[in-house]
Amino acid sequence: MGLHVVVGKGPVGTTTAEQLVARGHAVRVLSRSGGSSTDAVEHRQVDATDADALAAAAAGADALYNAVNPAYPRWATDWPPVAAALLSAAERTGAVLVTMGNLYGYGRPSGPMTPETPLDATDVKGRVRARMWADALAAHEAGRVRVTEARAADFVGPQVSAEHSHLARQLPALRAGRRAWVVGDPDALRSWAYLPDVAATLATLGTDERALGRAWHVPSAPPRSQRQALTDLAAAMGVPPVPVSSVPWPVLRAVGLAVPVMREVVAIRHQFDQEFVIDASATTATFGLEPTPWDDVVAAVAAGTPVTA
Repeated sequence: MGLHVVVGKGPVGTTTAEQLVARGHAVRVLSRSGGSSTDAVEHRQVDATDADALAAAAAGADALYNAVNPAYPRWATDWPPVAAALLSAAERTGAVLVTMGNLYGYGRPSGPMTPETPLDATDVKGRVRARMWADALAAHEAGRVRVTEARAADFVGPQVSAEHSHLARQLPALRAGRRAWVVGDPDALRSWAYLPDVAATLATLGTDERALGRAWHVPSAPPRSQRQALTDLAAAMGVPPVPVSSVPWPVLRAVGLAVPVMREVVAIRHQFDQEFVIDASATTATFGLEPTPWDDVVAAVAAGTPVTA
């Protein structure tokens, strides 16, 4: 068992650190604010844009995990220096670089997304994520570094705050029996990534040579629309289902004039007005990773207690 360094201590970084500890690894978490170290996890205060500091903190590590989460409206400015610093640190230390990716780079899909689906995004965020992977893969193919990436659908789980979960932000409406207002078509099928499954995938990619040089999708339960998912959550919470409606796009555009986050949501409308589904069969076939059953996921969200992947 070796040293694994996780950069970022948000829900993904924290859950991944827990998963790595459970597998018997030494874990060091780096973040801008630092934290209190325990017997299981060491915390250090490190700026994710400082390649020298990252390399020093990752010296001797087997793997370096990018679990950074820049502010949503600032991806175009904040992601490039972070990605470059992490790539440099991995190259200098020899650690495998495992990046927490997403589906933005695919743009508007014409069917279920696989890791081989072209990264054809035309929106700003999608192009940023596609460029990050292109740079990492080029460095890998040049023999400078070893890289892999996990790509996940929308996060779900009790570890995920309403700020980062389309389902979690609807829980107050479910509890109060009020109408749930969602972004996009409430009946379009979507994939949902349970956070412990995300962490299990990242930990596996960082410890298996077969992961290197390509991206992998996080295994997810069969897709559910927002209406179906909220109905499932209401049942798990023991409350009646509520009406589910879509916020009109003109309203969201108007709100976006004053709220930067909403402006960014409008820019990726294509993720909400049609099916947005992934195929993670390659991950399951290669590593044997299976998604947590959907009924267990909604039960965990309703109870506020995670089911360990």
